[in-house]
Amino acid sequence: MEQLLNAAGARRFWTHLLLWLVGGAAIGWSAVYFAGASAGVFDAASINPGDTAWMLASAALVMLMTPAVGFFYGGMVSSKNVVSVIKQSMIILALVSVQWVVIGYSLAFGPDTGSGFIGNLANFGLRGVGFAPDPNYAGTIPALVFMIFQAMFAIITPALIIGAFVERIKFKTLVIFTLLWATLVYDPVAHWVWSPDGWLRAMGALDFAGGTVVHMTAGFSALAAALLVGKRLDTHHPGATANNVPFVILGAALLWFGWFGFNAGSALAAGALAASAFVVTNTAAAAAALTWVALSWAENKKPSALAAAIGAVCGLVAITPASGYVGPIAALAIGVLGGVVTYAAVYIRSKAIKIDDTLDVWAAHGIGGLTGAILTGVFAEKAINAAGNNGLLFGNPQQLVVQIIAVAAVGLYSFVATWIILKVLAAIKFPLRVSPAEEAEGLDMATHGESAYRV
Repeated sequence: MEQLLNAAGARRFWTHLLLWLVGGAAIGWSAVYFAGASAGVFDAASINPGDTAWMLASAALVMLMTPAVGFFYGGMVSSKNVVSVIKQSMIILALVSVQWVVIGYSLAFGPDTGSGFIGNLANFGLRGVGFAPDPNYAGTIPALVFMIFQAMFAIITPALIIGAFVERIKFKTLVIFTLLWATLVYDPVAHWVWSPDGWLRAMGALDFAGGTVVHMTAGFSALAAALLVGKRLDTHHPGATANNVPFVILGAALLWFGWFGFNAGSALAAGALAASAFVVTNTAAAAAALTWVALSWAENKKPSALAAAIGAVCGLVAITPASGYVGPIAALAIGVLGGVVTYAAVYIRSKAIKIDDTLDVWAAHGIGGLTGAILTGVFAEKAINAAGNNGLLFGNPQQLVVQIIAVAAVGLYSFVATWIILKVLAAIKFPLRVSPAEEAEGLDMATHGESAYRV
């Protein structure tokens, strides 16, 4: 029997090795093929070195935000689930990086299928995406730089969703869900809003850095996921079981830092618009952090450190869609209003509807993104960004109507599509959650065999 097992083990080893070799050969052939397709003569003078350097730095800043989410979320869960949360954010970074190169970028930013709904596969494997700028998006930086900057947005968005079902999600199911969700939810919505052919962009919807594309898709998908995955066996309010408040503060600080690349980088050039977006991003985050602390202090009689960290993130979410269209005073208003609305959403979710969205992704990102997108239709002004539009306060009530249509479409689509994806996964025997015994043990040991803290 031992010999048989050894033989079977040897067969598995050689089978896996053969598959890796075949896969590697296929990837190598593809690299040669697509390298020829993406190479070509271009005018080097069309590349602005300053813009290119700023955009590469911005891409790196946004990349940092995904592990920052891991620390931000990881500090709020129980001590037996810290590794699992940080691991989930890191595996999503790897998964979506590959998906984006192979098909994601083409579906989001490639030529339209004619529907205004999604791009085709003309840029499959980054075919045709090279050193020359793509004037549809950024005329002074290589198309590859724009691609990798946008990749970081695609990566962090599903990482935000994990806060809805931490401490109970099945890891294998999460991997498959992430790939399907990135392809079927994120890529189409990014196309709607940011592609020149997208139907929401054609309507005039404004979303400078992802209030709808990133935060609303994540938030309303998280709501669907929380409903289908179900409540934890041991349900607490976020913070009640927080194992490491310094982790939460560290994560929030790194998110705040990375968000300058997120918002100011969305100017796609190192210029006045980037400077304006940088200033309003910091202003709104600060205003929302103070708002959350004040509300928490009034409710709980103590000024909470968690409230300051979470409030700052909510302010960053709210300013994101407006960051390239509003000035500092409007940013203060968006920060305060975004803080009040998200705090209220957390309260309503926990007290009234009692859905176990573990870390309040729907309230912080879904409602925060919705609030910011609608307020963009109020405060936007062409004096800040001539490529944008005036909002309600500057004589254009129609922009507010367009913003409401955009948030309704994105929220509904994200919720329904996520619901269908998870239902299908469950139907084809990909269980959504771990067993009760594994949940009680904690995912750190039950799933990964690793512990965050030495006992």
